[in-house]
Amino acid sequence: MASTPFRLEAHFTGRVQGVGFRYLTRQIATGYEVTGEVRNLPDGRVHLIAEGKEAEVRDFIREIKSQMGHFIKETSEEIIPGPAHFRDFHIG
Repeated sequence: MASTPFRLEAHFTGRVQGVGFRYLTRQIATGYEVTGEVRNLPDGRVHLIAEGKEAEVRDFIREIKSQMGHFIKETSEEIIPGPAHFRDFHIG
């Protein structure tokens, strides 16, 4: 990416592990111009970093919440400044 991307870090809490959350998130990412990573954390949460244009990242997160909302109890989001770290979107 030529310019510094919008970067968002999210933590999803609920029944988000063992339900295909990471795989569906990666599949959803194919419909958006985003890069990043989704991975399980030892405490039971799912951690996601998404980079790209702000509208794309926000729409991507909204789509995850729409499709996986019945598994998500809580979501925390934080904008994190800095250069792009990812070339694609993958499961970590």
